[in-house]
Amino acid sequence: MTTGEKLAQCRRALGMTQEQLAEKMHLSRQSVSRWEMDAAFPETDKLIRLSRLFGCSIDYLLSNTAAGDEAKGEEALQSAFFFIRSCGCFFLATVHSGVPHIRPMGMIGLWEGKLLLCTDKRKQVYRELKENGEAEIVAYHMESRKWIRIHGKAMEETSPTAMEEMMKLYPMISQEYAGQNRQQAVLFRIEENEVKWM
Repeated sequence: MTTGEKLAQCRRALGMTQEQLAEKMHLSRQSVSRWEMDAAFPETDKLIRLSRLFGCSIDYLLSNTAAGDEAKGEEALQSAFFFIRSCGCFFLATVHSGVPHIRPMGMIGLWEGKLLLCTDKRKQVYRELKENGEAEIVAYHMESRKWIRIHGKAMEETSPTAMEEMMKLYPMISQEYAGQNRQQAVLFRIEENEVKWM
C-alpha cells in the first residue's frame, strides 16, 4: 500500500472529505488529491501533522506495507484499525454458554497500541465479554473486496484517557452517555491479537 493510499484510507476512516482534510492542513483540496494519487509527496512538517491527526506513526504512513503483508506489532494494528474504520462497520463474535453470538458494531478505536471496542454495560455483549473474553472482529471492505479477522481476548479498559480518545473519534458517545448514563459506557481492549487478512 502506497503512502497516498494510506493517506486516503486514514482520511476516509475518520469520515473526512478531501476538502475537510485540506482545510485542517491549510492546503488546497488539489494538494490532498495529489498526495492520495501519489503524484506529490507531503513535506516533512505536513507528515508530522498528518500522523498526529490520524493517530498513527510516520513510519506507518511511509512504509510500503500493504494490507495483508507481514506488518508486525503496532503497524499491523494501525493498518487493521484504519481498514476497519474505512469499512464503516464490523462484526463482533463472542461466545456465551458455548454458543457463538455475532453482532454488527460501529465503534472501534486505537489507543496505546491496543484496539478498543465501546459498548454499554446494560447490553448482552458486555455480559458476554465479561464472562468469556474470547472475541473475534471481522470486517469486509466492499471496494477492495478484502477481509480482516482479528482474534483476541477482550479485557475491560478503565482508563479515563482511553475513553476521552474514543469520544474524540465518536462524539455521539458523550451525547448518548451524558449525565447519569455516563457510568454505562464501557471500553474493552483486545489483547493477544491475531490479525489475518483475506
